[in-house]
Amino acid sequence: MHFVNISYKIQNIHIMRYDLIVIGSGPGGYVAAVKAAKLGLKTAVVERENLGGICLNWGCIPTKALMKSAQAYNYAKHAANYGVKVDSVEADLNAMVDRSRGVAQTMNKGVEFLLKKAGVEVVMGTAKVKPNHIVEVDGTDYEAGHIIIATGARSRVMPAMPQDGKRIIGYREAMTLREQPKSMLVCGSGAIGSEFAYFYQSIGTQVTLVEFMPQILPNEDEEVAAQMSRSFRKMGMKVMPSCSVEKVDIEGDVCHVTVKDLKKNTETVVDVDVVLSAVGVVTNLEGLGLDETGIKYERGKIEVDDWYRTNVPGYYAIGDVVHGPALAHVASKEAICCVEHIVKGEAVKVNYNNVPGCTYTTPEVASVGLTEKKALDAGYEVKVGKFFFKASGKATAAGNTDGFVKVVVDAKDGKILGCHMCGDNVTEMIAEIVAAREQGLTAHQVAQAIHPHPTMSEAVMEALEAAYGEAIHG
Repeated sequence: MHFVNISYKIQNIHIMRYDLIVIGSGPGGYVAAVKAAKLGLKTAVVERENLGGICLNWGCIPTKALMKSAQAYNYAKHAANYGVKVDSVEADLNAMVDRSRGVAQTMNKGVEFLLKKAGVEVVMGTAKVKPNHIVEVDGTDYEAGHIIIATGARSRVMPAMPQDGKRIIGYREAMTLREQPKSMLVCGSGAIGSEFAYFYQSIGTQVTLVEFMPQILPNEDEEVAAQMSRSFRKMGMKVMPSCSVEKVDIEGDVCHVTVKDLKKNTETVVDVDVVLSAVGVVTNLEGLGLDETGIKYERGKIEVDDWYRTNVPGYYAIGDVVHGPALAHVASKEAICCVEHIVKGEAVKVNYNNVPGCTYTTPEVASVGLTEKKALDAGYEVKVGKFFFKASGKATAAGNTDGFVKVVVDAKDGKILGCHMCGDNVTEMIAEIVAAREQGLTAHQVAQAIHPHPTMSEAVMEALEAAYGEAIHG
């Protein structure tokens, strides 16, 4: 729906009118705004902090910069393995942090440019939705035919670990520490926890990684989790699955962390300089005006249909604030689906059964679809194929042979039920399987495609062939 007049006055109040207002400029919000503007809607985006949201400023992008710094440091430390003589190597945390913040700033400017190029108006401030298609930003009302809520999420604070920003920290503080701690306990081994655990262990901090579930990276395949545990322990990290943090007592510069072994029902105290709480996120819904507007939500998630429409006409929600994986690429896909349905009345639904997940440690982890256990539990008859990177020429030449590719194939029709990777650069490889699954290709069809040699991606072909006993190198 397009409005002819840009603005009008009611009772001497100047109200700006738009076709669409997006609240939040993260990977869901800014993509929705740019897409809408390109489709002809007069669009505004409201942001209270930094354009690009958490992902570009405090999440996906700056953490990857830190991971790259850790990787470069480790390459330099082991340069002799590659025939390179290096006299002295030192990790400079301040320089790493400065580089990471610089990368985030660059991406922030990139989003600003994209919005400006598309003709999207940026309104800085804190937004609140109101009835009758009104968005209030710091006391000023704006009106739109359509309103998309994309306010994202923040670090979850646990009662046993109240964050003070100094001794008990969240991901933001972990990304900007200016003094390297000698020791750190990381609670939570999902992507965020594992990545920070890897980073700090890599640069010389003694890390203890605590996970409530029986395995680290709880959402990943059991064999992948076991490989990551081995790789972490090989670095010198202490890995504690099936454990919980009961309390943290701070005494001077020391955190006395009481950790309970859930299997043995015993407790031990771990003394560290810093505790990083990485136990998930909580959505940003407070003060948003949902109750006043009548928008339904439950357990911190806004209820939406397949097109991201809430129960109140003209109001939509995407990204972390709705049910589904809290991932940047999912939010972006939801944004496109939502906007296309607003403009065209139709759109391609998001396929939540084919969402890839990535963890950017070393080795990396990437996966899509069902794990072997979940496939069996679902009643599938499966064929499983594996290829270990120790047999890969490219991995051997690179000096990084930890890990493998594992595929789970439906024994009846040959469709790929899932793929699970652990190894160097596997996050760059998973898209092949995502695309194959989206198009309904069989394991044989993907394996028949010529994969370049020598590459890490050959492992996908080898694993698929191994599922049928046809691998040459496996």
